[in-house]
Amino acid sequence: MLRPAFALGVLLLLAMLPLASSVQIDAQNDEPVWRSVGLDPDSWTDRPEAEESPMMVSYQGNAVIEMNVSYQPGWGEERVEGSVVIELFENWAPITTNNMIDHVESGLYDGVFFHRVINDFVTQAGDPTCKTVGIYPAASPSCGSGGTGETIPLEHNDNLSHVDGALGMARSAEPDSADSQWYIAETEAHNLDPENRDDEGYATFGIVRDGMQHIRAIAEVPTTDEPTGTDVDNPFASAGRPLLEVSIVSMKMIGVADPDGTIRNPVDDVEEGSSFLQNAAIIIGVPFAVVLLGGGFAMFVHSRVDEDSENGETTVLEAETLVVAELVEPGYLRDED
Repeated sequence: MLRPAFALGVLLLLAMLPLASSVQIDAQNDEPVWRSVGLDPDSWTDRPEAEESPMMVSYQGNAVIEMNVSYQPGWGEERVEGSVVIELFENWAPITTNNMIDHVESGLYDGVFFHRVINDFVTQAGDPTCKTVGIYPAASPSCGSGGTGETIPLEHNDNLSHVDGALGMARSAEPDSADSQWYIAETEAHNLDPENRDDEGYATFGIVRDGMQHIRAIAEVPTTDEPTGTDVDNPFASAGRPLLEVSIVSMKMIGVADPDGTIRNPVDDVEEGSSFLQNAAIIIGVPFAVVLLGGGFAMFVHSRVDEDSENGETTVLEAETLVVAELVEPGYLRDED
């Protein structure tokens, strides 16, 4: 009659182990906090011009960047502070988006200025050596050709192209030379798509979802190609260094696209309740199982001692055993009647 109680304790203790293990795994989850923040695409209203493209749609779980910029639109004008929201197409360009996320999370782009701006084409930044030294435009001699020294392969996908507001990777003549520099198309630039070129084209991997007005304003700042800063299309522009500083105050990961609302409005109340019950089971069940084990062990020891003890001691031990048995297994006393 002692063995069933002991076995029950063992089974309960073993039943608790998977629960404790799952909690430990959750506690060791190394996903960044921003991955659990769901963002509503409907809140992004200042978008690029739409065209027929899969890039016009937000996809569940895609990483989202917030870029805070500071720029002076024109001569004699006050500086403007603005925010640009960018969705990365992790589903179609995993290598390029991972590269970008790593750089953003490391703070590589904070304080960098846009070193190439060509109206009606692209606004380019991402060179970590393009930081003002003293007074703008003084910077490192390598500004415009710098990077981290770690390149990634050219990554194309049929769903990605140079639509208005597209985020693309800058590179040299070598297709697999993209590093940290990137650009945002200020208008559609399909002449950069691989099917329209003989040099394998350029890779896009994201798109502006909000704050496109700031990209358009940056595209019109006075530059070495067009110093007046007026809306003059200069198809022969090349260097395009802004004469008035356009800086990236900060870039950070703020969450993931959540068009389904599954992150913003979780429907796993039952699971959360189960999680609560699991934790409660661990807190209450494990000690209870220990009591069962201890009780079963005590009965085992008492019964062993009972066999070898004298009559006076036997009476005491049997009484203790019966008390323990009553707590652990209510039907035990009746079985002994």
